[in-house]
Amino acid sequence: MKPQINVKLTMEEMRYMSLFQDITGVTPKDCIINEELGTVFFVVESDKLGQAIGRKGINVKYLSKLIGKDVEIVGWGNNLEDFVKNIFMPARVQRIQLVEGRDKKIVYVYVDPRDKGIAIGKNGRNVAKARLLLNRYFMIDSVVIV
Repeated sequence: MKPQINVKLTMEEMRYMSLFQDITGVTPKDCIINEELGTVFFVVESDKLGQAIGRKGINVKYLSKLIGKDVEIVGWGNNLEDFVKNIFMPARVQRIQLVEGRDKKIVYVYVDPRDKGIAIGKNGRNVAKARLLLNRYFMIDSVVIV
């Protein structure tokens, strides 16, 4: 399944993308501000992830301080499976299953049992992040960790 990239950015998101590029030297593919999680997500090409994060996370910490919100950087994936693996990193995703109903798409993410806590995240934070990102690019309605 190929992603659909026809998202509209707010002025604030465009400003954050410019700031991100100035600080990291990496051009982000997307920026999503999520007030509910108090987080700004940046999506970058997977091979630029290390450069974007910076040594010992220095770029993430600096951006977070400037923006006043948590900052998370996610590696892009050219298909659903790669993107899901990048979203849940460092949890080891063993496989994914897409189930399409009449008006709902659900992704089941099978992770190594030892990584289930990491995959879900504190208070379900990583699942919420995955739902937000996967809905934006793949019109996925729900994410279930198995």
